[in-house]
Amino acid sequence: MGADSSSCSDTFGTFHPLHPLFAYPVISNFLFGPHAALAHKRRTAFVQGVRAVAPALIATSAWALVTGVAMVRAGLTQWQAIGMSLLVYAGSAQLAALPLIAANAPLWVVLLTALILNLRFVIFSAALHPHLRRLPLKKRLVLGYLTTDFGSAICLTHWAQWTEKTECEPGSTRQLWFFAGVATISWLTWQVSSITGVLAGALVPLDWGLDFLPIVALTALMVPMVLNRPALVGVIVASVVALLGHALPLRLGLLAAVIAGVAAAMAADWAQERARRKA
Repeated sequence: MGADSSSCSDTFGTFHPLHPLFAYPVISNFLFGPHAALAHKRRTAFVQGVRAVAPALIATSAWALVTGVAMVRAGLTQWQAIGMSLLVYAGSAQLAALPLIAANAPLWVVLLTALILNLRFVIFSAALHPHLRRLPLKKRLVLGYLTTDFGSAICLTHWAQWTEKTECEPGSTRQLWFFAGVATISWLTWQVSSITGVLAGALVPLDWGLDFLPIVALTALMVPMVLNRPALVGVIVASVVALLGHALPLRLGLLAAVIAGVAAAMAADWAQERARRKA
């Protein structure tokens, strides 16, 4: 954790929740104790995480709000919908499972669809592992629950920049608390908006045609993440398969599209890496 006390320490600026004067270690330690400097680093990194993810929170809120409405319209009670929001916390999986639940699809189809949709988190977990592996298992499980795709992308992008500029070690205090800021505000935004949608679901007329809003919100979140060739290949293949399989029963076209998209992205990534090694 040497990066916390050397090269990383000068990147926190002069933020302090009470007064900038307290950011000086001597004054801060005298007033708040020997752990004040570490607490200052954590608070600053947490706030930086909140600020980094803030532009995506509007789309997140809209997506969660409509997901809450959709859960009630699919036939779930308000308590069931709130429980699903708190326990599942995966908007794409929830939206994919709802029409299957409403159509009385077999349980294995619902679970398999949700599992396939969430396989992308295996990739995010592998990317986050070097930064979080020093934490105890309980904390990693909590952070795993709080992990989102766009939040992971934001963290990994910022951490890569920090590594280049300040040589911060993986798992440093700054990285961990930045992740906590991103994850916490994202979770709170989702839950507040989703539960609001659940409670207001019965009040929204069916003829308002809000079904397209989750797609718009999800598109706003995902498009900025398509930054490389494998991701673009995966999106194109998944889109084509989804269109061709639209008429399949039990929304199996969506399941096929996810599988095809993930496979195409992995193949493109493997081919790109192989070409890079040969070069």
